[in-house]
Amino acid sequence: MTTAPRHEDFAPHVGQLFRFDGWHGSLRLFAIESNRAPGVSGLPAEPFTLIFHGSRGDILGEGLYGSTTEDGTRFAFYIMPIHTPALDRQEYQAVFN
Repeated sequence: MTTAPRHEDFAPHVGQLFRFDGWHGSLRLFAIESNRAPGVSGLPAEPFTLIFHGSRGDILGEGLYGSTTEDGTRFAFYIMPIHTPALDRQEYQAVFN
């Protein structure tokens, strides 16, 4: 990508698996959350967060990764594991603001 990512760029990939360069596992894009503050306008891009789900015991370390979706689309972003109360998965986030 040569422009700043927008949440619309990821919308077609919700539910798809993402593979990350240098890691053997994959994560499923679960949701896109809007981070727009109420009453704030005029931002160059709408802030958003990608939420991924992965297996509980196989953790992708925090960092900047290239990733490929199931359909071959490439992205690069900073991703980190987050506190996950659910016992059946590990959740991750990638924040764009």
